[in-house]
Amino acid sequence: MLVASELKGELARIQPARACCRRAELQGLLYADLGGRGVRTLDHATARIAVQLAASLGVGDISARFSAAQGSNRDSGSAGRHHLQVPVDRLSAGEWQWRDAPTHDRRAFLRGVLLGSSSISLGSRGPHIELVFRDRRSANELLALLAENEIRGGLMQRRGRHVVYLKGQDQVAALLRVVGANRALLEFETGRVGRDVRNRLNRLLNAEEANLGRTVRAADRQLQAIGRLEAAGELNHLGEGLREAAAQRRANPDADLDTLASGLAISRSAMNHRLRRLVELATHLLGSADRTRS
Repeated sequence: MLVASELKGELARIQPARACCRRAELQGLLYADLGGRGVRTLDHATARIAVQLAASLGVGDISARFSAAQGSNRDSGSAGRHHLQVPVDRLSAGEWQWRDAPTHDRRAFLRGVLLGSSSISLGSRGPHIELVFRDRRSANELLALLAENEIRGGLMQRRGRHVVYLKGQDQVAALLRVVGANRALLEFETGRVGRDVRNRLNRLLNAEEANLGRTVRAADRQLQAIGRLEAAGELNHLGEGLREAAAQRRANPDADLDTLASGLAISRSAMNHRLRRLVELATHLLGSADRTRS
């Protein structure tokens, strides 16, 4: 099963060939950086790609400050985990605008946003991606950018932060496709197909079990009806078609309607009508006996 760390690892291993794509991805990594602290993450792969992108664009002496930032600075809300910080700001990363960018740059930008701002869950409860921002404007802008790629997200507020979220397999798969997570997308789709096949098979098995149960209960009612008619001496006085239906049911107590009808060379509907008539006659006979006793 695909896990979030593998997804981020794949994204971080993508090496944009064009300088414009590298700039776009770095701007995506910095998209949620309103405090000027640069890329701040718990994920080593994300920190590594931030350093590589900044270095390739000649944005300052990032590696030395990055090494110092790997020390024992603990974030009070991270349960003892260490944040990695790459001190680069959006201004030094260079001018970049979504509206002026070609498609490949836009894809790189969204990949950077996913790496830098997201929390990803791909568990059994269904895929779920959240992207957290301090200001509502950035969150709303991202929703609009996603919508341009036919990805529908939602917005909620949690503990003073604005969270853009994607739920459902179709929306998550669409985002993975846009950002170029091809291996993750393949594993994701394979898992989805497997779940769909299992669910469909379970539905078919449940339906078959329900049909079998109905067939068994119907056969039991019919056999009891035939027995009552015979015990009352009424069976031999019935028409030939009803007697044939009764004999066929007795000879094949577990058979379904199609099998019984085929044995008499009649339609399924005709066989069903005859068996239903036998049950009605037996019910009427039982009702008459009860009235006589009372």
